Amino acid sequence: MQRIKIKFVDFWYGFAPDDNYFFKLLSTFYLIELSDEPDFIIYSCFGKEYLKYSCLRVFYSAERLSADFTGCDFALTFDYSNDKRHFRFPLYGIYIDQAGSIEQLQKQKTREEALIIWKSKTKFCCLVVSNGAPRERINFFHELSNHKPVDSGGNVLNNVGGPVKDKMDFIKDYRFVIAYENKSYPGYTTEKIVEPFLADSIPIYWGNSLVEKDFNKASFLNRHDFASGSDFINQIFAIDNNEDLAVEMLMQPVFKDNIIPGEIDKQKLLGFFIKVVASLSSGYEPVAKTWRRFPHAIRIWVQWCKSLGSFYISRLKQSTFTSKLFGVR
Repeated sequence: MQRIKIKFVDFWYGFAPDDNYFFKLLSTFYLIELSDEPDFIIYSCFGKEYLKYSCLRVFYSAERLSADFTGCDFALTFDYSNDKRHFRFPLYGIYIDQAGSIEQLQKQKTREEALIIWKSKTKFCCLVVSNGAPRERINFFHELSNHKPVDSGGNVLNNVGGPVKDKMDFIKDYRFVIAYENKSYPGYTTEKIVEPFLADSIPIYWGNSLVEKDFNKASFLNRHDFASGSDFINQIFAIDNNEDLAVEMLMQPVFKDNIIPGEIDKQKLLGFFIKVVASLSSGYEPVAKTWRRFPHAIRIWVQWCKSLGSFYISRLKQSTFTSKLFGVR
């Protein structure tokens, strides 16, 4: 096996460099050495440490961020792109792998199985989220709650006596689960749509306008398919009040044509990394060693200055002095 030296930087808090999806995948084909002098780095969007490295850079984003090829050489994001340096790898791929649920999601239910599941669902609809900023999700919760109570088990809008300890155990009793993403962006699909499927509930989805490229549109309710919120809610209740419609939906395969999307195929992703490693010995010059690094560094510096400026302006407005001076409350 070929030995390669890598380093992970700018990932989220708690990320384990020697125990993560990418490390495990690469270890099936290479001898991996975690090094401060790596052949290439894999970096994410939670810092700027990657700028210290002049080796080849691979950008990975679990957020709605596109690749900037003035700062990276290869990229893994949610985007649909024909760029050979890019591989579409939505977050739900890691979630499904860690949950060991590929086979479960591909197994289709018989009518009898679906009927038993539907009859076992004792509650209407729920939401479990910790981010209250996305207004589309919050507004829909209130809109649906105006018609029939919706249980909220997360930190946001909680109405069940406190945040639930186990999300999957909580949602399994519900017929419908609100599976709204934080943002709507083509290709941006997280674990939110997968969790209801694993609980044999019907996802009420909003987010990726191209979600039907990956998932079977007959297996969930997609806000993007409806002209208005009232039409969408009417369809939810049409299914809630019609056992045959509900059972038919539960019988549907989760994935389009019941085929695992190529974007989450581990062998295809490994093939992408094999291409990355091959470039190390092909005479390829990393972007960090070319003139392109300069406009990228300037752009990052400007973004940082804007963020810092916004932060201090916000703090200034909150101060007692400026509140009195400008009448800010």
